[in-house]
Amino acid sequence: MRRRFREEQAITFDFAPMVDVVLLLLIFFLLTSNLAARQNALPLDLPRASTTVQETPNLPLVSVTTAGKVYLNGKETTLTKLSGQLKPLIATSGGLVGLRADERGTYGAVVKVMDIIKKAGGERLALGTRSQ
Repeated sequence: MRRRFREEQAITFDFAPMVDVVLLLLIFFLLTSNLAARQNALPLDLPRASTTVQETPNLPLVSVTTAGKVYLNGKETTLTKLSGQLKPLIATSGGLVGLRADERGTYGAVVKVMDIIKKAGGERLALGTRSQ
């Protein structure tokens, strides 16, 4: 009885698909970490509340610092430019605008920003707080 021996074929591993998957995962995590950091980019001391809700990521977010500086989605802006910059964002968010103001900031600055949001078409405000 004769046994046949096949020629041993070298087993190879194709790294190209694995590299593609690793790069896609890297891109995914870079994008998601960047979006998560956008919300907390400014060092604001938010007021405390016992009932808090998770943030909605697609909201236009207006922040007011202690010094009265105004930021729209993490980028500094002025009160005069804020209305024009908010109008297209409010149209896509359905009239909902996020407002984060420092607890030690002036009430007058926050009211001015609220007035600008209302004039730009904002119908509802989501106030930023931190849990107790």
